Amino acid sequence: MKVLVATEKPFAAAAVKGIKKITEDAGYEFALLEKYTDKSQLLDAVKDADALIIRSDKVDEEVFNAAKNLKIVVRAGAGYDNIDLSAATSHGVVAENTPGQNSNAVAELVFGLLVYTVRNFYNGKAGSELKGKRLGILAFGNVGRNVARIAKGFGMEVSAYDAYCPADAIEKAGVHACKSQDELFKNNDIVSLHIPATKDTINSIDYKTVSQMPENAILINTARKEVINEPELIKLLGERTDLKYITDIKPDADEEFKKFEGRYFSTPKKMGAQTAEANINAGVAAANQIVAFFKDGDKKFQVNK
Repeated sequence: MKVLVATEKPFAAAAVKGIKKITEDAGYEFALLEKYTDKSQLLDAVKDADALIIRSDKVDEEVFNAAKNLKIVVRAGAGYDNIDLSAATSHGVVAENTPGQNSNAVAELVFGLLVYTVRNFYNGKAGSELKGKRLGILAFGNVGRNVARIAKGFGMEVSAYDAYCPADAIEKAGVHACKSQDELFKNNDIVSLHIPATKDTINSIDYKTVSQMPENAILINTARKEVINEPELIKLLGERTDLKYITDIKPDADEEFKKFEGRYFSTPKKMGAQTAEANINAGVAAANQIVAFFKDGDKKFQVNK
């Protein structure tokens, strides 16, 4: 049984070491492909792999066609839109993610970006504080819950909306449950996005939705680029000189957004899971899930059917 770790953006050395130990202790062969520069390298490496661990690498029909022995692919992280799920299913491959392993890292980044923003990007001029501000969290999964936990430490008023999470579960966490997405945007100074990119959410954060936010509002996105309707948000930023947009996912229209100096910021690369702890947690979790799959048939984290 061969387990391949294929990452264009490498794991931390400690994560690779942990994955290798788990794999070899289970009696499997370990293989590593990192910092590859061409898809052909990935296609060649997966030819005899039984299991595959990836990060943000794309696994599509072409990869599945090349990987004749592949039985499971695990995305080390919560999002899995870089895996073609229908292709995985048609090839009889189980696709999994590792939910929760990066959640604290993403949540901490939210507040790193927010402090930077409310202090005017540290330009020397007086800014404002987060204490007493109203924070709305869109989607109350692992990341959203961690964002709420940290926000309380800042003394913020926290509310959330999640179409798939019962209101009583949100309230039980000490967070006000909004009855709708519109209510969330209307009643919060800051809205933090934690929704996945699905057919229902792609381009859903649009002009109408964001325009409901109060004066001097901040929209922060550490979720997925695709959920933002970029042309409509650009139009709104042009009209609303009080509005700020902050993200760790560089938009396709980055140059257009840069026109709004002092009201827009994007990190050069996606930074949510870029901590040593998250890196190790997600990699080790992926390896453990593969061992559980082969030894016990465990499919707890399967995301395709």
